[in-house]
Amino acid sequence: MKFIAEINVMPLKEILDPQGKAVTGSMKNLDLAEIQNIRIGKHITLEINADTEEIARQKVDTACKKLLANLIMESYEFELTAV
Repeated sequence: MKFIAEINVMPLKEILDPQGKAVTGSMKNLDLAEIQNIRIGKHITLEINADTEEIARQKVDTACKKLLANLIMESYEFELTAV
């Protein structure tokens, strides 16, 4: 079976997000001061072939833990869809 994983990786709330801070500051220059506390992360989409959804979930989880997210500074979540 083929699955699509949609993964969101975000900085931990306890960690300073300099890119998000810079974008938040720029909102004021665009007269959008009501937009605040921006956090910037990354979105990853991948395809995976696996016999079952559970195996696919385990593989995506392993990829996130070992490569796609830095667990010291980031958290991740994902959705898996069969195609």
